Amino acid sequence: MGDFLNGILVWFESTHLLQQIKDVDYVGLFTNPWFLVPFVAMVLYLLYKQAFRDLIFVALFVAVWWVSGLDYMQTMVVDGELQVNKVLPVLFGAAAVLGFVIYLLFGRSD
Repeated sequence: MGDFLNGILVWFESTHLLQQIKDVDYVGLFTNPWFLVPFVAMVLYLLYKQAFRDLIFVALFVAVWWVSGLDYMQTMVVDGELQVNKVLPVLFGAAAVLGFVIYLLFGRSD
């Protein structure tokens, strides 16, 4: 089992996925019609189907993606040392978002 997990980790590192995510040009992405047209079509479809829960999930995903690129997140580690005073607000915010997602998935009936 350990060899299997190590194989997955080696494959994941070989794809350089984290670096690709960091190098995304946000302005270019949201002005590119090859991304924007399907994204807007998906949002309009979710509105048409009145799938507000799914629309909230998409909005949360975009918001977390946007927040992860802020300068605040880039300064959480200074000289290889984690800044606890900057981690706690992120931790409490993530806990609130996770609680909201759990409420949407399990706490409500459609």
